[in-house]
Amino acid sequence: MTHRVTVIGSINLDLVASAPRLPVAGETVTGATLARHPGGKGANQALAAARLGVEVSLIGRVGADGMADEALALLRAEGVDLSGILVDAERSTGVALIAVDPSGENQIVVAAGANHGVGVEHLPDRIAGPLVLQLELPVEVVEAAVARVEGFVAINLAPAAPVSDALIRRADLLIVNEGEAAFYGDRLHAGGGRVVVTLGAKGAVMFEQGREVARAAPPPVRVVDATGAGDAFVGAIVTALLDDPSPAAALAFACSAGALAATRAGAQPSLPRRAAIEALSSS
Repeated sequence: MTHRVTVIGSINLDLVASAPRLPVAGETVTGATLARHPGGKGANQALAAARLGVEVSLIGRVGADGMADEALALLRAEGVDLSGILVDAERSTGVALIAVDPSGENQIVVAAGANHGVGVEHLPDRIAGPLVLQLELPVEVVEAAVARVEGFVAINLAPAAPVSDALIRRADLLIVNEGEAAFYGDRLHAGGGRVVVTLGAKGAVMFEQGREVARAAPPPVRVVDATGAGDAFVGAIVTALLDDPSPAAALAFACSAGALAATRAGAQPSLPRRAAIEALSSS
């Protein structure tokens, strides 16, 4: 069965400097190489789902500049519906400045640009689920979108930010990393939905009503760049749960997707396809 998913979220152009090591505060590190890749959590998660065979519509905002075409290029090539993308005449396309070391660790600074120009007035009056959201847009937009959706809602509560209890209760699936889980605390389990906490190289764990129901570890891989691995995980866990609600199977599939994404440079170029994930999972 082919699913259709709506993603509302950020669209960026990633400027990635691969350096011998990451700088400490106030330090300049030389000898880096520069690459440009499409990115942004919303766009990444939309592309991740599209590469897994899902029909995806993306709602977001870019600037009236040359970076917009770069930021949307892979989404367009994969057939993502971009009719919900608006152009902001006053703000530039969002940019992420990313430093990556040889082990794949990264540091990221985001200039949101047009992403922060998305307003409640830009949302459809009714949104058909499944819906996937993150927190790189204004929180009030995310809150309004959740209030208008009919059906399944998945929210990647990243980057961590204050949100209402109503938002948490409405979500069928919440995805956070360890730092975000610490930020939200027990509030994550206040609703009736599932909560997934990613643990980096240790994998991920799923909870239902505060009780652990599944845990999975990723297959061993050679990490090149962890940028985008979390977004690959989100796209995969949502897709897997729509196909099969089994927590263990969905978690294992998503961990393999995240691991594969870490084996290539760049966020969107690294997002894997279903056949590659299944091959890694069975190896």
